[in-house]
Amino acid sequence: MTSVMEHPDYFLLDEGLTAQETQLRDAVRSFGNEHVLPVINEYWERAEFPEPILGPLAELGIIGGFIPGYGCPGLSRRAAGVVAREMGRIDGSVNTFLGVHSNLCMGTIYMLGNEEQRSRWLPEMAQLKRTGAFALTEPTHGSDSVSLETSARKEGDAWVLNGHKRWIGNGHAADVVTIFARDEADSQVKAFVLERQADGSYPEGYRPEVITGKVGKRSINQADIVIENLRIPSENRLADCSSFKDVNRLLRATRGGASSEAVGHGMAAFEIAAEYALNREQFGAPIGSYQLIQEKLATMLSDLTSMQLMCTRMAVLAEDGRLTDGMASLVKMTTSRKALSMCRQSRDILAGNGLLLENHIARHLTDMEVVSTYEGTDSMQALIVGRDITGTSAFTRTARR
Repeated sequence: MTSVMEHPDYFLLDEGLTAQETQLRDAVRSFGNEHVLPVINEYWERAEFPEPILGPLAELGIIGGFIPGYGCPGLSRRAAGVVAREMGRIDGSVNTFLGVHSNLCMGTIYMLGNEEQRSRWLPEMAQLKRTGAFALTEPTHGSDSVSLETSARKEGDAWVLNGHKRWIGNGHAADVVTIFARDEADSQVKAFVLERQADGSYPEGYRPEVITGKVGKRSINQADIVIENLRIPSENRLADCSSFKDVNRLLRATRGGASSEAVGHGMAAFEIAAEYALNREQFGAPIGSYQLIQEKLATMLSDLTSMQLMCTRMAVLAEDGRLTDGMASLVKMTTSRKALSMCRQSRDILAGNGLLLENHIARHLTDMEVVSTYEGTDSMQALIVGRDITGTSAFTRTARR
């Protein structure tokens, strides 16, 4: 029971990891336990990002994820999944920072930029000397980001952007921001890179404001960004992005991260609940000795194991190039629902003590509320799977009178 509690891997799936992947898992765990866990609740309560962790995070050698070269590790799908899982197991905010900077922003530059652009930005970002953000989502375009309205107009040796972005992680503090806008000339989506100026300020026309009042992922700030006549040099337009199809190439390459993070939150939820059940006494005995609690723990472990199996198989299919949109959506839908349920169940087992940050489960619970929303809500994922089942898309339907 002790081994299941400490590292819940009931079907021994981690035995299939290579020595290098196991070393990577243990390094991320050690980083989290040493540098994140002791301080994260304080930063969470203040809604601040824990800047002191950036140095140790850079030393892990994971920045850049799947990107080969430029100081990046070129991780396999399985290794990248292990990183997201272990980060989520410690804290969702730190994992979101990593995903935004490493996978989305750096991934955009790598996949949609030319060689000069990759060499210009990626090496410093791989060392966390410069941090990144990914500006795609807009106030009225979340699930239908393909309909984005931010515009771009070519004027001489620059592009002029106008629009509004929202829920942009690190968008108020990043040194490098990839911005997606629709070209007024051909109505196609193009990608641009905004850079902070030498004095640390942003160019005129880029006005980010931190979104306040969040109840989840409080240690990573998201920005609401007004873009007004923002001029970006022509050399900062990413060369290989000419339509939203190219954006989708990037999103396909990075999918799976949210599902793996959900597994991490589920692992944490089970560990917290199981340990508490063995140590909390009521009516003269540990609550873990009662049938009701044992049934809850068994159900949680069952849900966790099914999530781990799905993510393990997803990584294999992705590595082989056989992962479909429907498969990825089924995994995201399932892991989001099960991990959120596990966090709620864990909080319930801790009862009133589950509301205290010092016991960590409240943070995982509210973080999972966020994971269930980003990279496609479980309802949107269900519609993608439903399209595979029925052959009919429910996304665009003619209005009925």
